[in-house]
Amino acid sequence: MLKLVIVLLLLAILASLFSGLVFLVKDDSSRSRVVNALTVRVALTALTVALIAYGFYSGQLVSHVTW
Repeated sequence: MLKLVIVLLLLAILASLFSGLVFLVKDDSSRSRVVNALTVRVALTALTVALIAYGFYSGQLVSHVTW
């Protein structure tokens, strides 16, 4: 379940990234939609990092690195 939430958050981060790009390129108004998209992306990224840290701490996510 945790992995699914992390993947969904990563997809939401990508959607926010591309919406910010569209607002930056095509938006001519004086509204701050680019800043709002950046704020959402930063918040989603912080939530994703926190969930990954929780997953490693709780043992739901494990690393299979050989080194």
